[in-house]
Amino acid sequence: MLVKRSVTSTLARALTAIVILSVLSTGIALLTVASSLRDAEAVNIAGSLRMQSYRLAYELTNEPNLVKQHLAEYSLSLRAPALRQIESFYVPTDVKSRYARLLTTWEQLDAQLRQGEEKNYLDSVASYVAQVDQFVLALQHYSEKKMEMVVVISLAGVLAIVALVLFAIRFTRRQVVAPLSKLVNASEMMQRGYFSLKPLDVDLPNEMGVLSRAFTRMSDELEKLYRSLEDKVREKTEGLTQANRTLGVLFDCSQAMTVSHITRDCFEQVLSIVRTSESLAWLQLEVHDGGNGRWLLNVGNDGEPQGAFQRIPLMLDAQVLGELRWPTEQTPQHQLMQNVANMLSRGVYFNRAQKQHLQLLLMEERSTIARELHDSLAQALSFLRIQLTLLKRATDAQNQQAQSIIKDFDQALGDAYRQLRELLATFRLTIQEADLKEALHQLLSPLKLQTDAMITLNCALSSQSLDAQQQVHVLQIVREAVLNAIKHANAAHISVNCSYGERGESIISVADNGIGITSLTEPEGHYGLNIMTERAQRLGGQLTIGPRTNSPGTEVKLVFHQ
Repeated sequence: MLVKRSVTSTLARALTAIVILSVLSTGIALLTVASSLRDAEAVNIAGSLRMQSYRLAYELTNEPNLVKQHLAEYSLSLRAPALRQIESFYVPTDVKSRYARLLTTWEQLDAQLRQGEEKNYLDSVASYVAQVDQFVLALQHYSEKKMEMVVVISLAGVLAIVALVLFAIRFTRRQVVAPLSKLVNASEMMQRGYFSLKPLDVDLPNEMGVLSRAFTRMSDELEKLYRSLEDKVREKTEGLTQANRTLGVLFDCSQAMTVSHITRDCFEQVLSIVRTSESLAWLQLEVHDGGNGRWLLNVGNDGEPQGAFQRIPLMLDAQVLGELRWPTEQTPQHQLMQNVANMLSRGVYFNRAQKQHLQLLLMEERSTIARELHDSLAQALSFLRIQLTLLKRATDAQNQQAQSIIKDFDQALGDAYRQLRELLATFRLTIQEADLKEALHQLLSPLKLQTDAMITLNCALSSQSLDAQQQVHVLQIVREAVLNAIKHANAAHISVNCSYGERGESIISVADNGIGITSLTEPEGHYGLNIMTERAQRLGGQLTIGPRTNSPGTEVKLVFHQ
């Protein structure tokens, strides 16, 4: 940036002017004083001319022999060097003219004396002395004027120097000191972190203006950088705070899921933690089962969400396990919701794995009981039947009482053996899947081979909320109901339906289009209906058996809350 008027050059010019004025005033004064060195001599010589003029007039009348000598002295005095300098160019014209007339008049008087005209000299000496007096007075005035000139020049020089000094001081204060003081104050404010400075003297056409403009630009840039750094620090702080809060939420969710057995309460606790952390109106988890099975968990909302909502799928190994939903108008952290969805996906997977593992353990235990019953009780019953046959042969056929007892015992033993086989078949039920629909498919597959009736399945229940014991009870009730329809209903179509009721209760029904049930009283030695009722009670539900509404056949309905 160009400097129009440099401070240093301005001050240098002012100091140079001061020096020049000092030299000029001093020089002129010295020259004037030097020119006045012979003024006193000139005045004295001019004053002596009056005395010499009167002396010549006296000698003309009293001592004529001295006139010639004094006349020569008079001529030397009149043309003395002190008077000849009057002819210099700087001498005033009035002094020069009076000296010239004085010379002219003396030449006339000198000529008269040399021609012996003493009377004319004596008559003219008075007027000539008057001219000398005027000449001396002019010399005196000329000398006084030179002294006055020295005084005036000296005073003018002093005044000019004082004016220049005052100008330099004022210029320095306005152009240097004041801007520099503002710069110092601005630098102190910047040290304290305040970048909104008072206006600096940016319009000055000198170095201080350039420095002020540069300082102002630097302050603006520093303020931008400082604000930018503050914004970045604020963003980083908010990010760290958010990350810390997110980690806290994830840790709490992880703690909720870190249990020996993952249940519905674990998922609800995770949803409650996330809803509270993100201030969501509601949060819903839907878990998909095979087919139409759905398991809904709601926090802050009952039933299906109303209006638009956002969702994140629960994915595990490219398989969709369900969805996590929340209101569209609310915007929680996407990464947090994604992490929670991943955590819930693994929770669903482990929940299914745990159920399947428990179910397999239960099936294995039931299979072990079945083997124990087969190896012990079944063999004992078989042995008793053999022994009863041998007893019947050894007993006299005419003994009616003994034959009646043997017949009753044989019938009771047959019923016990048949119930034992049904019990063994129940215990040997093998289900490899924890998914309710798939388990029902595996259950119904061997039953379809025992009848010509069409057996259909429609399952919209979620197995996610059923533990292994509950699922086994449900499967056993369905198996017993289907077997009863196969054996007794003479039906062409048997349907198994699993769905939710209006209040969220689970409803499982087995309906057929057969001849219908005439009585709920079981024959002696049969306990299937009672066992089904007991299983329903263990589920905390209610089992009803009766004719179908507006259709022929029988319907077995199980209603329970998960």
